[in-house]
Amino acid sequence: MKSLQKKGMSYITAIGTANPPHRFSQSTIARFMEKSMNLNAADSRKLHTIFRASGINYRHTVLDDYGKEDSFSFYPNTPNLEPFPSTEKRLLAFREHALGISLAAVRNLQGSVPSSAFRTEEITHLIVVCCTGMYAPGLDIELVQELALPSTIQRTSITFMGCYAAFNGLKVADAFCKADQKAKVLIVCTELCSLHFQRQPTDDNLLANALFADGSAALLVEAAPARKSLRIEAFHSDLAPEGKHDMAWSIGDLGFEMKLSTYVPDIIRGGIRDLTNLLLARAKNNSKGIRHFAIHPGGKKILEAIQQELGITEEQNRHAYTVLKNFGNMSSPTVLFVLNEVFKNASGTDNDEQVLSFAFGPGLTLESMLLKFEIYDA
Repeated sequence: MKSLQKKGMSYITAIGTANPPHRFSQSTIARFMEKSMNLNAADSRKLHTIFRASGINYRHTVLDDYGKEDSFSFYPNTPNLEPFPSTEKRLLAFREHALGISLAAVRNLQGSVPSSAFRTEEITHLIVVCCTGMYAPGLDIELVQELALPSTIQRTSITFMGCYAAFNGLKVADAFCKADQKAKVLIVCTELCSLHFQRQPTDDNLLANALFADGSAALLVEAAPARKSLRIEAFHSDLAPEGKHDMAWSIGDLGFEMKLSTYVPDIIRGGIRDLTNLLLARAKNNSKGIRHFAIHPGGKKILEAIQQELGITEEQNRHAYTVLKNFGNMSSPTVLFVLNEVFKNASGTDNDEQVLSFAFGPGLTLESMLLKFEIYDA
């Protein structure tokens, strides 16, 4: 390896992703939603319009009910799905399924690097990111036990921050690595959004039911680079308070309730240029030479708004569309799925090329990150 460790830096050296086994088309899920929400003709037309315009072909879920018309295993087998699953029942299902999909993401990460690059006894920190379920002792401790990580490992949980939470996990990992040149940080982002289906036919619910899905992503962040790495260059975040009522996440008696209005793309459009300029100023850079993008596909209209505002082509943003098409919006892991596509497709000619990444969430929070490829001959 030609690279030398640079003091006070951090690097993404491996990425792994995983999804639960149940994969359904948008049309299949739409049929379940239409029937279970007991929609009138007008709302039924609205639902199908939203589903067709979503840019999503398939989504994954831990629940096989979304592909059924009867004989449900999670929802009640009654005409109106009563009693509708309580928050307690949904969180029990989260506890049942979250570990397995998280382990699958970590094992996919392990499979992407030489065995010497991921020794469990060398992992110094574990960061678990999630906003769709919680319990204690939690997923972090279960991962320590199942992966045979050191019992003395430093554990951090980042909860209830929504789709941009992976950026906070990366910020924490970046700080650990800059403080300790021996740091090896494992980040696991796991979300089971499909557990929180809401059947009241509000505009928010119709939109959320068309977008969200289940998935997990794992990252290895180190203080030293590997043969192929993404060096973390800079972060910048901001708030658009005028959107605080347009994207929100609360706990109700019947699951976690998403507030997601159709105004979100316009709010992001209004703040994305300043966010980008301030990020690049912090990195003492400009956007002219950036060819790689990892943008959280919160929805097709969000991607289109960012492209129009920053002058990005759909081809440059193709990885976000690929993830949206095949997986939907999985909340916090989604931007890491996009970043994984960028990472996998990079070659030696991309050495020193930069990657510009964005994610968004409640607040309305705007997060940005600048990365740079370091790719060396073995």
